[in-house]
Amino acid sequence: MTSNKKTQKSFTYKLGIGIIIFSLSLWLIPIITPFTPIPTKLKAGIIPGSIVVAEIMFWVGALLVGKEAANKFKSYLNPKKWREKGDTQKNEE
Repeated sequence: MTSNKKTQKSFTYKLGIGIIIFSLSLWLIPIITPFTPIPTKLKAGIIPGSIVVAEIMFWVGALLVGKEAANKFKSYLNPKKWREKGDTQKNEE
């Protein structure tokens, strides 16, 4: 029974990671949409709609993955953390 439970947990974890990655790809829609020949009124609906869907999908994935893993993943996306890592590497040399 424990191996079945472990398999189920890994499936939900993988599904959660997949949903998070897909939600991040949805953030490209607001960047690309202004450059398409779509009417302006439609663009005005697509951009906020995709942002809302991306956020909802991120948090659904975070629920499946777990709080700790989601926070760790989100910290990787924070540009402030990128700069701190570079500064610590510079100080070590």
